[in-house]
Amino acid sequence: MTARGLIVAAPRSGAGKTTVTLGVLAGLSRRGLQVQAAKAGPDYIDPTFHQAATGRKSVNLDSWAMRPSLLDALVAEAASGADMLVIEGVMGLFDGVEAARRTGSTADLAAHFGLPVLLVIDVSGQSQSAAALVRGFLSHDPEVKIGGVVLNRVGSERHRKFVADAIAALGVPVIGSVPRDETIALPERHLGLVQAGEHGDLDERLDHLATMAETHLDLDRILKLAEPARLAEVQSEPALPPPGSRIALAQDAAFTFVYPHVLDGWRCAGAEMVAFSPLADEPPPEDCDSCWLPGGYPELHAGRLAAAHKFRDGLARFAATRPVHGECGGYMVLGEMLEDADGISHPMAGLLGHATSFARRKLHLGYREATLLADSPIGRAGSRLRGHEFHYAALVATSNDAPLVELADGQGQRLGTGGGRRGLVTGTFFHAIATA
Repeated sequence: MTARGLIVAAPRSGAGKTTVTLGVLAGLSRRGLQVQAAKAGPDYIDPTFHQAATGRKSVNLDSWAMRPSLLDALVAEAASGADMLVIEGVMGLFDGVEAARRTGSTADLAAHFGLPVLLVIDVSGQSQSAAALVRGFLSHDPEVKIGGVVLNRVGSERHRKFVADAIAALGVPVIGSVPRDETIALPERHLGLVQAGEHGDLDERLDHLATMAETHLDLDRILKLAEPARLAEVQSEPALPPPGSRIALAQDAAFTFVYPHVLDGWRCAGAEMVAFSPLADEPPPEDCDSCWLPGGYPELHAGRLAAAHKFRDGLARFAATRPVHGECGGYMVLGEMLEDADGISHPMAGLLGHATSFARRKLHLGYREATLLADSPIGRAGSRLRGHEFHYAALVATSNDAPLVELADGQGQRLGTGGGRRGLVTGTFFHAIATA
């Protein structure tokens, strides 16, 4: 039986979705409930906070990159044994890339699963005008049900009453109001929140958020608001084909961006992951038949990676006979050089010929559909994958390496070729989410 659930969404980014979501997760977990979290869209960082708050691994759900059958399978598996499913939205509720369904928006998930939306509104700088905003969200899409509203950054009891009374006239309940409190904000860096594992006081922060939820949100009404997710199809195949039967997986502070649904799919297909740490100067284990370098923050650890000679030499030996693939940060490490934020150049693995710079930053952000130009660890030649790019690093030197993929954006506009391949080594800035 699927857990009852809801979606926490907002009119825009920065309105307080993550704060409210973590408060609800931590508050309900404090009651002894088994709470399952999920994150809309291609986000690596928020799910790690979800897991810290609930003790259960969070999962990404993306209507643009994933087929409906995969979405259903992920929710069915993740919510098994849970009392409550809470999906944190992405950007604004209706923000996506296309006019039709499968836009990647949070609204797609609300309509697909038939789950109510708990709408978080930042009411700083307004009062009764917030009701006009809510009225628009109530009527914008009949397939998306706004089940309740949470007011965030409330200035005073008088302020709260003005806003709540105006919204109550619309027939939608105000389920909580969170006062302005900068102490509950989580610190950020260039790719989003500072990662959960880097907070020495994370337990205290989550405890504070649980108390915030108990004090300022009506958790009983939130539980009653939840409804069973509507599931129609289930896909048993992995989201991506496993790149080997025993996969050497780089895992440390420089290599953290791996989707749980991808690894779970590989395990279900019979593959085994063997973790190693480049920052600890560990080479990929010799008893593995492929190596995967995920994305992360190599630009913050470029000096240590350059000095990790056992890692670099072992990676070169491994790549002579077995496939190696790097995604985003992993792709940067496979190149000749990485320039850090201070403009200092650090030698990298040199298994591909490009060079990257974090000093000469340029934001690259968006969905990508990739057609593979050759067989590689991420699929066979001619196969199509959906995923995304999100990085500030720039290519400052290209090479004669053959490209790995033909790329298009979320609207289908061609972007040319991308990535590189040389021998058994491949890499791209593109993060793969699922086969198209």
